[in-house]
Amino acid sequence: MFNNKIAIDLGTCNSIVYVKGKGIVLYEPSVVAVSLSENKILAVGEQAKEMIGRTPSDIKVYRPLKDGVIADYRVTQAMIRHFIIKTTSNFKIFKPELVISVPAGITSTERRAVIEAALAAGAKQAYVAKEPILAAIGAGVPINSCSGHMIVNIGGGTSEVAVISLGGIVACHSARVAGDKIDIAITEYIRKKYNLAIGTQSAEEIKIKIGTALPQKDPKYLEIQGRDLILGLPRNIKISSNEICEGISDVLAEIVQAVKQVLAETPPELSADIMNKGIIVSGGGALLAKINELIAQSTGVPCFIAEEPLLCVVKGTGIVLEHLEEYKKVVMSKK
Repeated sequence: MFNNKIAIDLGTCNSIVYVKGKGIVLYEPSVVAVSLSENKILAVGEQAKEMIGRTPSDIKVYRPLKDGVIADYRVTQAMIRHFIIKTTSNFKIFKPELVISVPAGITSTERRAVIEAALAAGAKQAYVAKEPILAAIGAGVPINSCSGHMIVNIGGGTSEVAVISLGGIVACHSARVAGDKIDIAITEYIRKKYNLAIGTQSAEEIKIKIGTALPQKDPKYLEIQGRDLILGLPRNIKISSNEICEGISDVLAEIVQAVKQVLAETPPELSADIMNKGIIVSGGGALLAKINELIAQSTGVPCFIAEEPLLCVVKGTGIVLEHLEEYKKVVMSKK
């Protein structure tokens, strides 16, 4: 009865928490604001994200995960602890079991850091499972069947491409190019073309509102504000979706290259399965307009967007959590 079980999709951009029996209970940015003078945490999640680029010198805003792995151990630990306390009422008496998603390309040291951060944050036990398998489970892919399925999970820090068969990963590639790199590419493009400096928040807003992977016949336009690099004064410009498409093309080319690399490593029998079933795209990057068309054009393999792509990993983590015994093989590491 009091066996708390929590699944966390610990993402570079957003963290989503699933509690056994309740479903998804928390969806917050992976951001922590720390007061340097008092050495204490001021805010986590949405409140902390609103502070990015607006803080005085004694407050620092951290994104403790970089490229899908822990970049700042202490802050990550505090963030996991915040999630546990916020989602469990009897935390002090009954410590929860945690299942946390990690990139497929993670090293054993990085994996151990995640487990240790979870245990230090107050978990009784911590398991980690690989994101591509979790995304496939969450997208409704029958991972234990003997046919091949290909999943492309484009997150904030990493793009994970994997071919899954019989409950395991046959071929995979973890490219550290994803949503964050797309934001940086947009910022750089606007800086070079318009001599205008914009913040990461603005770049993300542009990506969400008018970002596209392929040029559009009827482009959308968006007015953005920034600081003129020559005059140092605020300035507004109007930018089109096709310009954004041009600005992010190099980053998307790297993601497509990762897909091609995995297709090249896939055994012929599974290649035939993938050709028949198509590639599934999940993660926040799947929300970029025409991303599936770009992958399909570049590889010649049909490509589909998963249902609720942002929630695929956490749904998969939740299913693993509900049936932990069945999915022991997916949960690679235990401590």
